[in-house]
Amino acid sequence: MTAVAETEGNVLFPGPTWTSFRFVDDEVMNDQFEFFLGAALYGMSDLGECLEVARQLRPDDEHSWIDAWSDMAQRLTERAEAAEKKGKLVTASTAYLRASTYWRASLMHYGYKDDPRQVAHAKKSYECYDRYLELSGYPGTYVEIPYEDSFLPAYFYRSENAAPEAPILIFNQGRDAWPDDVRWVYDGAMKRGIHCIAFHGPGQGLALRLNDLHFRPDWEKVVTPVVDFAIEQPGVDPSRIALMGLSFGGYLAPRAAAFEPRIKICIANPGVLQWGQSLLTQFPPEMTEAFESGPDAFNEIIAAAIPFVPLYDWFIRDASYKHGVSTPYELIQELLACDLTPVVHQIKCEVLIMEGEDEIRTEGESQRLYDALDCPKHMMVFEEKTTAQLHCQGGANATAGEFMFDWLDERL
Repeated sequence: MTAVAETEGNVLFPGPTWTSFRFVDDEVMNDQFEFFLGAALYGMSDLGECLEVARQLRPDDEHSWIDAWSDMAQRLTERAEAAEKKGKLVTASTAYLRASTYWRASLMHYGYKDDPRQVAHAKKSYECYDRYLELSGYPGTYVEIPYEDSFLPAYFYRSENAAPEAPILIFNQGRDAWPDDVRWVYDGAMKRGIHCIAFHGPGQGLALRLNDLHFRPDWEKVVTPVVDFAIEQPGVDPSRIALMGLSFGGYLAPRAAAFEPRIKICIANPGVLQWGQSLLTQFPPEMTEAFESGPDAFNEIIAAAIPFVPLYDWFIRDASYKHGVSTPYELIQELLACDLTPVVHQIKCEVLIMEGEDEIRTEGESQRLYDALDCPKHMMVFEEKTTAQLHCQGGANATAGEFMFDWLDERL
């Protein structure tokens, strides 16, 4: 009898781990697509719908991104509305939930700030999400947190499993994602008796598109009003407040913790000591040298590179929109101001840093932040065997939540 030859695995995967597979031949788009594919775990997306979107995506083409996601969002919205009219409320609620995800997804990789779809799709997303909450009974309530002369849009998720006085987890996303899409955080908190506030800070989600608020490096000025709001809510224990930031939030949350003494636990996923410096080092040496030469030299070299490197075009335009600046040089200055070095010693609360071993966006920053901290600190590294080795544990939300909340349960 002839022996069957052994193979190394599925030939459709061109590498040794699941992360070797690509849905889009564009590193950033692929990462963002996987983010929304992972939302299927909580019914916020569905496999076939996401793959139908992926079929239409063209690398380096923002227009294909917004068109494909918004087309799917519109289909789901119409199905949800039709089901609701027929009294099929469970069907309507689940379709509204996925539609809300896809409306938000359409804006994640689209940086044209003057396109009216920036506002229109944001509004449609939350019209669908609020209908989902109302029809499903999921315990989330839209709130507006007073902030300077404006407000921060947020959702307060009250845990039905909480004690009369319970802890609360406050969290924000980073540069691209919206907090409402990170359901593994607020859903996991509520199941464990922890209330949660998912807020849109300046530069993010609705705060950017509806209130024209832009990122600021002094994030404590953002978090303090959120903490003020949180401790006013019935059943919230003001001595047990955790603050979490994901992606760029890995700088933002520790920055706030350096100034806000009411924070008991701070979670940075991943940790970031110097956000701008970590990004600047990813440019070719001639670009960093041009930056050191001043605004004219840097703006000129970026303008010359954009026709040949579409990633620069999207990133510079998108990030400038979110930071409220008009030139590449001004943008880098804003990013460099996001530096914890002068204040990291002021962080006194306990800190958890979460890091995938295949982190590529801010490589080495988690360790640098960990080394700089002078407070109780912990590093949680996700290896390949966990399948959670990517940035913010992309594609492994269940694993991320299980590890993080087991750690948090013992401390909050």
